[in-house]
Amino acid sequence: MTKVFILNGHHKYPYSAGQLNASLVERAETYFLAKGWEVQKTATEETYDVAAEIEKFKWADVVLLQMPLNWMGMPWSFKKYTDDVWGAGMMGEMSYYDGRSSESPKKNYGLGGLLKGRYMLSVTANAPQEAFNDPDEKYFAGRSEDDLLLPIDLNFKWIGLEKVPTFWAYDVMKNAQIESDFARFDAHLASHF
Repeated sequence: MTKVFILNGHHKYPYSAGQLNASLVERAETYFLAKGWEVQKTATEETYDVAAEIEKFKWADVVLLQMPLNWMGMPWSFKKYTDDVWGAGMMGEMSYYDGRSSESPKKNYGLGGLLKGRYMLSVTANAPQEAFNDPDEKYFAGRSEDDLLLPIDLNFKWIGLEKVPTFWAYDVMKNAQIESDFARFDAHLASHF
């Protein structure tokens, strides 16, 4: 039986309670359970036990991180979670330090991951899709969504997981298309899992 670990990386703010991210987590859980998969979940802004979180990563075949794009990166609670869990797991549970050896101290940095499996990012963003990949849009100046997520992708690569294409829900605060986002999310899951 396939095992999936779903992380809700939302961090509540006065202008964003996290309902969309929670709904996407619920949809993912429903989808995976309907396939007969086992599911475990964590909300990173809630209390967690680091050792138990490491075990969830070791247990999982698939990790799904649901999060908002927050100040062009990860929310604070997920950053703290990464510091706590990845930091503790770096001593041989999730990765073997930074991957280098004393025989080759200049090679294989970041390739000490001990986990097997895949991960998927699912991101909600206030930015419209048209803000990305267009050099005429001055803020991102042609940068892609993947450019913004590179540090997060590298964190998952650090522990040995392989990337599944990212799902994006765009313009969620000013021009929300929630039902369309739900339909696209369901189709994205079905095409990759």
